[in-house]
Amino acid sequence: MPAGRRLLVLDGAPGRWLPPGWEVLPQRGGGLDLRLAAAFAAAAERGGGPALLVGMDTPQLTARMLAEPLSPAARVGTDAWYGPAADGGFWALGLARPTAELARRLLHGVPMSTAHTGAELLRRLDEAGLAVTVLPTLTDVDTVADAAEVAAQAPDTRFAERWNALRTAVVEPVASAGAAG
Repeated sequence: MPAGRRLLVLDGAPGRWLPPGWEVLPQRGGGLDLRLAAAFAAAAERGGGPALLVGMDTPQLTARMLAEPLSPAARVGTDAWYGPAADGGFWALGLARPTAELARRLLHGVPMSTAHTGAELLRRLDEAGLAVTVLPTLTDVDTVADAAEVAAQAPDTRFAERWNALRTAVVEPVASAGAAG
């Protein structure tokens, strides 16, 4: 995906999995609402411009899903991007002109990991008078059932490959042992 800058806000040290061209920033403490707001503030401090935060629990996300809504032509008139999660949360939030103050207003105090998290964030985006482009709804991986669903939705991904290997190594021997008893 073309980007002027790639920031990874991370709790811990990056591994060999991190591709070249990424700037790594330490994740600030606090609840998820505070950490997300701090990530937007860090992006604003490093040159401004549009910033899109994407959770790491949507492995079915592809560059193609973002290419059109984030293209220069589609960005005209857009102040924010919102990626709803199937469970009522969200997997992405973008701001065309992020500032620390705007991020605080939008995110501080939003109850995270509830069935109403996304609705509360959308309400705040609306109250701020922002024109929002809604991205596709995705399932974020919070449970074993979510993992199976996402692996089935995106069968050609590394996630699906690893999920299937894990399922074969763990679930099928357990099922076979139960059938033998």
